[in-house]
Amino acid sequence: MTGLSRRLAKLVIRAGSVPWLKIGLALAIGTVGGAIFVHLHIPLAWMIGAMVATTIAALAGLPVRGPGRMRDAMIVVLGVMVGSAFTPDALAGTVLWLPSIATLLVFTVVTTAVLGMVLRRLLKWDAASAYCSAAPGGFMEMVLLSSSMGGDMRTVSLMHTIRIMTTVLVIPIFFRIAHGYVPEGTAFLGRIVEITWSDGLLLLASGIAGYYVARWLRMPLPVLTGPMIFSAAIHATGWTAAHPPAELVAIAQIVFGASIGCRFAGVTLDQIVRVMLTSVAMTLVMLAFAVLCALGLQAATGLSFSALLLAFSPGGVAEMNLITVALQIDPAFVATHHIIRIGFLIIVGPVLMKFLVGRSSSQRGPSEARQQGE
Repeated sequence: MTGLSRRLAKLVIRAGSVPWLKIGLALAIGTVGGAIFVHLHIPLAWMIGAMVATTIAALAGLPVRGPGRMRDAMIVVLGVMVGSAFTPDALAGTVLWLPSIATLLVFTVVTTAVLGMVLRRLLKWDAASAYCSAAPGGFMEMVLLSSSMGGDMRTVSLMHTIRIMTTVLVIPIFFRIAHGYVPEGTAFLGRIVEITWSDGLLLLASGIAGYYVARWLRMPLPVLTGPMIFSAAIHATGWTAAHPPAELVAIAQIVFGASIGCRFAGVTLDQIVRVMLTSVAMTLVMLAFAVLCALGLQAATGLSFSALLLAFSPGGVAEMNLITVALQIDPAFVATHHIIRIGFLIIVGPVLMKFLVGRSSSQRGPSEARQQGE
């Protein structure tokens, strides 16, 4: 073993007992994966590359850990970035979004009920795990809700992790194949050296103030919604036309990708194979439903199919908004839909899940209930 190999081995062993070294190792692996995918011209290369590389590392047993607080900081950056898309022209067209928002809420309820029933009936999952796994959003909310109702928290967590991963992989590739999207990186955002001090301070202030005000108001996902609203305000009023620089958005991609991959830490392949196949199949069904909704709404309202598909796609809020920014497809429209969906799941989700779980339990016979010790 060479001297460099020995030093690397010692670093990996030491990382196993030091949290910040685990995070550093995950980000280093994610950066290498992102750089490889950039070289291969993969769409959304930094995020997908980081996600794939850290997933492999986590499943291989390397001591990696998701960059939790750093992820929150990058979501603030993303919120400011998305808010910059709320120009006066974009705000003038928001009334046209009402039919798609209403359809999205119906889509969320129907998808959860139908796919949850499939998991319940065909795979014999318990009701709480089935319906909480079938929700097309709300990762942490559904995991916590399933636990409070007696579901399998680990299974629900894996189902949502793989749902987000599958969506992040499929959507950019779909646009590459079906719409000829050619990855251009984040150069369109400009470089950090090009931002003036006044614009930089305005963007920074909108991110920090937006987060704390949104948290004080108890808004859904305050780390994204607050900075987005404050950024939209300063951009719509013409105070600034600046965007967060490309370097920060690339770092955000690495952090988000590594965060997804690190969720597989401590999980063996044997544990996830069945859940993985189930989640991938379910996510593809969700995406098929999203395509049908997008086609129908495009015909009925004239809204962009691409923006509608991104708005209905079952990815994580932060991840989908980052994809939207990278693809340059109406970030204001897509962000609004995803934030409304997560707010809907936070407010209505507990009531909906308790209704579905209760209804499922009442339909079982006495013998089934006795078998499960109820």
